[in-house]
Amino acid sequence: MNYEIVIGLETHVELSTESKIFCSCGGHSAAQSPNDCVCPACSGMPGMLPVMNKRVVELAVTAGLMLNCNINRYTTFDKKNYYYPDLPCAYQITQLNHPICTDGCITLKTSAGSRDIRIKQIHMEEDAGKLVHGGNSSYVDFNRTSVPLIEIVTQPDFRSAEEVVTYLNKLKSMFRSGGISECEEGAMRCDVNISVRPEGSSEFGVRTEIKNMSSFEAIERAIRYESQRHIDALEFELEELVQETRRFDDVSGKTFAMRNKETEADYRYFPDANLMPIIIDDEWLEQIKANKPTEVDEKAEQYREAGISDKEVDMLISNHKIGKLLDDTVALGCNAKDTATWILTDCAGILRKDGKTLADLAVTAETLATVIKMVDGGKINRNAGKKVLIAVIEDGVDPEAYCKENKLDRQVDQAAIAGVIDTVLAENARAVEDYKNGKVKAAQALFGACMRELKGAGDPAMIKELLEKKLQEL
Repeated sequence: MNYEIVIGLETHVELSTESKIFCSCGGHSAAQSPNDCVCPACSGMPGMLPVMNKRVVELAVTAGLMLNCNINRYTTFDKKNYYYPDLPCAYQITQLNHPICTDGCITLKTSAGSRDIRIKQIHMEEDAGKLVHGGNSSYVDFNRTSVPLIEIVTQPDFRSAEEVVTYLNKLKSMFRSGGISECEEGAMRCDVNISVRPEGSSEFGVRTEIKNMSSFEAIERAIRYESQRHIDALEFELEELVQETRRFDDVSGKTFAMRNKETEADYRYFPDANLMPIIIDDEWLEQIKANKPTEVDEKAEQYREAGISDKEVDMLISNHKIGKLLDDTVALGCNAKDTATWILTDCAGILRKDGKTLADLAVTAETLATVIKMVDGGKINRNAGKKVLIAVIEDGVDPEAYCKENKLDRQVDQAAIAGVIDTVLAENARAVEDYKNGKVKAAQALFGACMRELKGAGDPAMIKELLEKKLQEL
């Protein structure tokens, strides 16, 4: 019998805010050591009241707009009650009854074709703390407590691990480009709900949930293992499937039962009376829409229209930092295609020699634009521009000052170039004779000799043109 895999996702994304969701403590990235970014409010001290962070609402609405959701103008918070050592209040502030966004949709393209994934809802909530286990002891770090999250809940519309990973990569690109989250390790975590049913059936099978996964590779492996476990249980009756929460072991590549799957009733949700409802009026919503970043697909199309190759577009879209560097440099008056080459070829090559990647690039748009404009304006040639860029990346020099100190910006006039060509032709009589006898490569050797004599100064196009003219006159 053939079986169909049915998957739904709950994706938790840590928001890029300067403070936590309900207090003024810095976000999780602000912490330097355990429990150094904690106050009476986020550590659950009696009598402390939460105060809503407005920026969290704006980022949640932006995420909803990106995922084509309805934005709910009236939204409230609820208490989700459960006890765990890293949850100081014994409840989590989240949204159940009136989430911020509902009924969205995102289109995926995979090897199986296009598929629309429905978004059930996006809701805001606070993160819990972190347990650190060592020896015979466990320690609690509350730095992450009350760090703002959004949770994106999909309908059970995925049918393969490939679709899941494609969806998560698209979310990552969208949220990075939109300034919603950096989505680095730990800042984007996923719960995978999975079941299996006979192909053609409309009934859902027994659902299990694989909790708290952040590695896309591990998610793919977990789905493949768990779906096969379900199929084997149905096909060969090796075990009875039960609704439960499971964890994935990265070493063995298997999932293991943790506990029975909770229901809403187990959490005893009720409205949080300490937080007033949030009303999103027309003016506020229009302001958020006006600041909404360009969609990833639209940005990719803009890059292609500028002449940037598909491979380069994929690199720019997947790396928000590099894509922003290109956009900021272009905004300063540089050509998009040319700038992409400087970043993805020249900068990447320089970094690669030191075992680094573009993620380590620390050049500002202003500095890069200066180098590019010096070359485009004829102040220095392309080879000299590469030398300047190396010095900028490795030593952080000022490009214009570096050019003057190393005499890279000197202008070599046509007469001076012609004189060098005459000298080269006189000193390389054998190559000149070969050229006369039809050996085209001899001209390349003569060109190289001219470039060496000029030591990188002078326009290569001008040198080549004058050299060819001299050779034809012989």
